[in-house]
Amino acid sequence: MFKNIGIFVKKKISQDFEDSILDTMLETLSKNDVNLLIEDSFDYKHSNLNEVNHQDFINTVDLIIVFGGDGTLLNAAREYLDYEIPVLGVNMGNVGFLTDIKVNDFDKVVKDILQGNFKIEERNLVSAQFNGKHLYGLNEVVIHSGAYAQLMRYRLNVNEKVVYEQRSDGLIIATPTGSTAYALSAGGPIIHPSLDVWTVLPMLPQSISSRPFVISSEENVEIELFEGPNDNAKICADGQDDIDVPYGMKISVSKMEKTLKLIHPKDNDFFEACREKLGWSLSISKN
Repeated sequence: MFKNIGIFVKKKISQDFEDSILDTMLETLSKNDVNLLIEDSFDYKHSNLNEVNHQDFINTVDLIIVFGGDGTLLNAAREYLDYEIPVLGVNMGNVGFLTDIKVNDFDKVVKDILQGNFKIEERNLVSAQFNGKHLYGLNEVVIHSGAYAQLMRYRLNVNEKVVYEQRSDGLIIATPTGSTAYALSAGGPIIHPSLDVWTVLPMLPQSISSRPFVISSEENVEIELFEGPNDNAKICADGQDDIDVPYGMKISVSKMEKTLKLIHPKDNDFFEACREKLGWSLSISKN
């Protein structure tokens, strides 16, 4: 089903990158009657990889396999989102909610997937627009004061109705994918990826009654920025570079039309990933 497979790794391979393991996996992959391609901008080289330019890459590949952690997969998603090429993640990082294929299982899993035994999961992205600018995230959009331990004042509106006006370090609007990322560290709930919702999560709010809540991603969300410790507030998506947002500005948040298409093995289990990645205890009584 997939014949032309694109390979995505870190742009700059660090010293601790296990390139020998990657070499072995590519040797295995090349035995499956597939054509392997990589963009010529990457440092990584392998005898079974055809180096092509960006345009030839996106015009040819029908699957991209990402070798790395969730951060590497996020980079791949941002790079190729417009081309709607499905992505398969192989976990060579630490956590790996998105890169769910284990290195030890690679041979068996990739063979099953190439034989058509897989499922496609579409992940929604969150978009923010302000002052003629547009950014989007697979995990979250974060609006913050830009100053350590100093509050900003803002108003949150949903469908043109005021939810609250408050002071906090900032506000996180997270997708279900992002519910196991930064939003989880900030005290947000874990959301199953099949749900089409957002978590709205204030960061260290002044009001002790302020709590995260979950809304449909079809709602119209707007944040009005009033004042803060600096001349500008900051906004970023998926941990990318901060962008200045002047106070007095309104930020409109909506769902992206495009989705990230993730390939999973048919037996992929989100709750197993939670148990393993988050250290949830599992006690099974034997009778």
